[in-house]
Amino acid sequence: MIAEYEIVKLVPGGMALARSSEGVVLLRGGLPGEVVRARVERKKNHLQGVVVEVLRASPEREDRGLPPGADLPLRYSQQLAVKEGFVRESLLRIAKLETPLSPIRASPDPLGYRSAAQFAPHPLGGLAYREPASKDLVKVERDPLLAEPLQKALDLLNSWPLIGLSEIALRGSLHSGEVQLGLIGGKARYFRKAARGLLESGVAGVWWGAAEARGRFRGPTSFLAGKETLLEDYGGLLASIDVVSFAQVNPRAAGLMYREASVLAGSGGRALELYGGSGVLGLMLARSFESVTVSDLSRRSIEKGRADARRLGAENVRFVRADAREAARFGPAEVVVLDPPRAGIANETLRALIAMKPQKIIYISCDPATWARDVSRLSERGYRLGFARPYDFFPYTHHVEVLSLLQADY
Repeated sequence: MIAEYEIVKLVPGGMALARSSEGVVLLRGGLPGEVVRARVERKKNHLQGVVVEVLRASPEREDRGLPPGADLPLRYSQQLAVKEGFVRESLLRIAKLETPLSPIRASPDPLGYRSAAQFAPHPLGGLAYREPASKDLVKVERDPLLAEPLQKALDLLNSWPLIGLSEIALRGSLHSGEVQLGLIGGKARYFRKAARGLLESGVAGVWWGAAEARGRFRGPTSFLAGKETLLEDYGGLLASIDVVSFAQVNPRAAGLMYREASVLAGSGGRALELYGGSGVLGLMLARSFESVTVSDLSRRSIEKGRADARRLGAENVRFVRADAREAARFGPAEVVVLDPPRAGIANETLRALIAMKPQKIIYISCDPATWARDVSRLSERGYRLGFARPYDFFPYTHHVEVLSLLQADY
């Protein structure tokens, strides 16, 4: 069904809210005050859909040739206000807390900030983005959100034959200006010659990954040529990154958050980082704590963290490949830092965390709703939210990070 709506506001998750005679309407692609035509379908308690035409645009709309996933085409200062509002609304509505928020910290670079991206080969040649919630492909020549090293790699790859691949991933370093490629699909042996050619064209390293239904690089991977890792600057700490494992895609913004998190953590005897990846924050805490343990399930991330600890001479940091649910066996710890996936803290992890009785919990989240839910659960178990600040890692999208400090209130 296609109908006309007037957008009232944006809600957490990036959807635009409108109202109709049939009730609430949630739309992707609209801005407050706009009149739009949208294709909608009936959900359980509301209508939901996507804007197909903007009939009356907001004066704050700012497109800049954005890619399909950029769902917040607003003037940048307005984006910050909207995202801060998402966090405040989640805190009030879900956690039922009126703790004041510290002002949102803007991305140092509103454009050209992304140091990682994923593309699909286009049937007519070159690379394409997938439309959100769709299999439709949009061929891409330029993306204003890509950091310069990635844009150069995109220019190169748009002239290469990309046969036998289901996806191409890029990971760049703003520190060195280098880029790694991840070639996904087929068999690793098919691409060894191409990998050598890509190195000659200026690519720093090439990895291969199997096409895997569980997600990108969740199956077998193989290093093909060049540099296995690159170095990236996160708030003054040089950490190893690669295309096959997780690292924050806006390193300058993430570096600011890590530095503030280190200040909130303070100093002491023992610190524990859960869901720690390769332990960038854990390595920062090594300067202020006698011992630090970093735990993560990714074997590759743990390997990189151990290598970084050796390179940096951080002998007081140990890396353990383990599930966060096993947190209690790494305790006790005065400070626990955690940055869980979008789903938030699992029940078993919460119980283990409470059993450890840390004095401070530094909770970093990429989802204000699950963060607020977990803050409520922790407050019921004796932890007081003493600080919270939104961070903008993803300009021109609805995504927002939250840095928070909870302290034992007993």
